[in-house]
Amino acid sequence: MNVLMVGAGFSSAVIGRELAEAGHAVTIVEQRDHIAGNCHTERDPDTGVMVHVYGPHIFHTDDREVWEYVQRFSTFKPYENRVKSTVGGSVYSLPINLHTINQFFGKTLRPEEARAFIEAQAATHIDDPQTFEEQGLRFVGPELYQAFFHGYTTKQWGCHPSALPASILKRLPVRFNYNDNYFFHRFQGMPEHGYTALVEGILDHPGIRVHLETPFEAAMARDYDHVFYSGPLDGYFDYSEGRLGYRTLDFERFTHHGDYQGCAVMNYGDESVPYTRITEHKHFSPWEQHDGSVCYKEYSRACGPDDIPYYPIRLVDEKAMLARYVEKAESTAGVTFVGRLGTYRYLDMDVTIREALDAARGFLEHRRDGEPVPAFFKAPL
Repeated sequence: MNVLMVGAGFSSAVIGRELAEAGHAVTIVEQRDHIAGNCHTERDPDTGVMVHVYGPHIFHTDDREVWEYVQRFSTFKPYENRVKSTVGGSVYSLPINLHTINQFFGKTLRPEEARAFIEAQAATHIDDPQTFEEQGLRFVGPELYQAFFHGYTTKQWGCHPSALPASILKRLPVRFNYNDNYFFHRFQGMPEHGYTALVEGILDHPGIRVHLETPFEAAMARDYDHVFYSGPLDGYFDYSEGRLGYRTLDFERFTHHGDYQGCAVMNYGDESVPYTRITEHKHFSPWEQHDGSVCYKEYSRACGPDDIPYYPIRLVDEKAMLARYVEKAESTAGVTFVGRLGTYRYLDMDVTIREALDAARGFLEHRRDGEPVPAFFKAPL
């Protein structure tokens, strides 16, 4: 079969590789001038620092198959994300851990004592938290919530946390030990030569052709037996039901000679600070040495028609609109919607790869059994 993949990020690369290895001819069209989507990395020509052009990505997973899959195409170096937060003129470690609690409250609590202390701070009258704010108040109390969640979340989402569902804060990261590794997954690391080189390795197959700076047009589908579409779901239907809501990011890039902040990620929880965090990119490759440094200040705002969509909002209005687009998609033959944009869901890289592997295998099974290929292998709703 001749299969068209729209977008050259992880979803298309992984599905395309699986189908090419199964003997199908794969064509990928990408409107940008590079592969790897928002995971794109490149060397800064002046400092030599590997820069995460669209913001930092750290690979972490409990999925052994996904971990082994990415290592087929790149050497991964050990990396643990240790985030700091500047709040009220002091620096703390995140996620909230025993050190954070003791430092913030000026105490020397042991784990059991800290559990009891935080439970005494918590708003225990909230039996069933419905909003982000209620979730935070219920589990850490007003002081920690105000310091580490309220301001940051308000800036990130552009609304009061009481307007956000509790599900955004599904698992409140609080640890009653001194472990400040931001993630809890078994496998964590960074591709030695960046994510673009990793995706390049996945795409390195004679059955795959990639066309950059080539926007998708609906007429292209006529030349192919099937389309995998990883672009915006609403965009495929020309926004006929309206635009799904996203947050986007603006980056203020600056350089520094030496070490600017001593860590890869510094959050700013105070609402008075307009940016959410500063990332210093040479710290994402700690096995390298660079005299210069490249840093990004990140600002979150509503996503406009010409902006890059980062975080799907998925509040009530968006979910109602999404349901209408899902109905349209399911009545469209010959197209499968995949990935973060195609399913309007926030996905970590490992989940994106897992779903891409499952979609490719599902496609091959449906073709073998003579069944129609579904619009979604992972339902957006």
